Amino acid sequence: MLQQDSNDDTEDVSLFDAEEETSNRQKKSQVRHPVASFFHLLFRISAIVVYLLCEFFSKSFIACMVTIILLLSCDFWTVKNVTGRLMVGLRWWNHIDEDGKSHWVFESRKPVVIMGVALQGANLYGYIRCKVGSRNLTSMATSYLGKQFLRQSTGEDQTS
Repeated sequence: MLQQDSNDDTEDVSLFDAEEETSNRQKKSQVRHPVASFFHLLFRISAIVVYLLCEFFSKSFIACMVTIILLLSCDFWTVKNVTGRLMVGLRWWNHIDEDGKSHWVFESRKPVVIMGVALQGANLYGYIRCKVGSRNLTSMATSYLGKQFLRQSTGEDQTS
């Protein structure tokens, strides 16, 4: 049986026990995971800075794009494997069962899901408003659905 050293100052990170964490730990004004936060911001800000200033460093479009893609890949890996888990409790992976079928498994805290749905809805609304512009969205949807219904009822192929 292993015994934990009393001088060991490491702690286990519980994923879904928010009540346990708040009762055992005093509220601090510090960032809980400063290294994870640093790299979370580093890769994103670096990709934006390289995108904006890449023309000054290199005249090669390919070199600029490869650098940006590498920085964004590092950002994706960091968010998926480190900051997503430590900061907001997101975990996801691919599980293959005995039949060889692939199943994606997602875990998260409930407030994260609610916030994600709300932000995605706002993002979709903003995208549609930008795409449509000043035209009336309701009349465009009615017109589109009317054309689709007419096409379906007349049996026309969708060639245009």
